[in-house]
Amino acid sequence: METPENIIRDSYKSVPGPAEGLFKDNGSRFISFVFPVETEDEVKGIVSDLKKKYHDARHHCYAYRLGYLGDKFRANDDGEPSSSAGRPILGQIDSRGLSDVLVVVVRYFGGIKLGIPGLIRAYKTSSAEALDKAGSVEKVAGKWFRLKFGYEAMNSVMKILKDMDLRQKEQDFGTECSLLTWVRLSAEDDFRTRIGKIDNCEINEL
Repeated sequence: METPENIIRDSYKSVPGPAEGLFKDNGSRFISFVFPVETEDEVKGIVSDLKKKYHDARHHCYAYRLGYLGDKFRANDDGEPSSSAGRPILGQIDSRGLSDVLVVVVRYFGGIKLGIPGLIRAYKTSSAEALDKAGSVEKVAGKWFRLKFGYEAMNSVMKILKDMDLRQKEQDFGTECSLLTWVRLSAEDDFRTRIGKIDNCEINEL
């Protein structure tokens, strides 16, 4: 059954936490690492840290996919033959339908060349082991909004937040009330419509 075009897709699968795997072939060791990430800056930091920690390794290959649509991605061979490392790693991410995930495979060369088919198998297998250990979890994409409203509008605002089961933080109920609330993408239009009907209530997307 196809999803209607007007239905916003805002849920996707990611990994719940870090995990590691190991694959050995002809003396070479392929140590794989999985991390949940949300930004390219996080990716750069993790890859940099692993390169420092495993500075004596021959290669530090990786791939990632980001965003609830999975539209930001990269595969890096780090000196291995073209498409023999990064693409097999990314392929394992994609075969599980994951996003907001980084997989890094650190290779210690064992002295025997594996050939391109052997490298593809090694990076694929090591990535698969770490991803299988990590498992998956459903994530929901959304946005934070800051609401500012008069005290007289508090009951109306709080009723909407309760009815829509929206989480809140940074509440300030002084002379001028304000709070932050998180809204999933598929509920954004409904949320804006409801809040828009309240007098003296300002909404700002963060």
